[in-house]
Amino acid sequence: MLIAGLTGGMACGKTFVANALRDLGAHVIEADELGHLVLAPGGEAHVAAISAFGSAERSTLAAAVFGKPAELARLNAIVHPAVRNRARRLIDKIAQHEPGAIVIYVAAILLESGGLEGLSRLIVVQCSAEQQRVRALERPGATEESVRARLEHQMPMAEKVAKADYVIDTSGTKEETLRQTKLVFEDLRRLAS
Repeated sequence: MLIAGLTGGMACGKTFVANALRDLGAHVIEADELGHLVLAPGGEAHVAAISAFGSAERSTLAAAVFGKPAELARLNAIVHPAVRNRARRLIDKIAQHEPGAIVIYVAAILLESGGLEGLSRLIVVQCSAEQQRVRALERPGATEESVRARLEHQMPMAEKVAKADYVIDTSGTKEETLRQTKLVFEDLRRLAS
């Protein structure tokens, strides 16, 4: 089994690339989806989030920690271990049924959260800063100010790229992105066999 991390900046095309990898045969685990599950009622982080922040609603938590590094660290200490444990259980289940599988672990803040443990390879998705801004502004509820603030709080793309085993540039056409993604998948499949 080979486990690769997939990350990149906001609105760089992580979801598009993850879906393409899934279509090619990879198992995709989305940290964001797991984050929803662990904060939901009955989830591993639900009670702790309410105890620490008075709520487990993602929008309320985001407002409570944005621009406050100490509060963000406190929230991450609650959520990230629960997400990693869920991911590990999913990976173990995949390994039982398909020992030669390729698993893609998608996390926007994979590098920032120290989530590289256990990963064989790192894929970074990037595009130009202007494309990031334009794409992010197309999202529901996005404002120039909120997009700028989020981009300023992310690890610089150059740092992510420097740590990458593979870089997929989504600045071009969808076909070009798919071509790059297929090359990465073929190399992962070679390494997994």
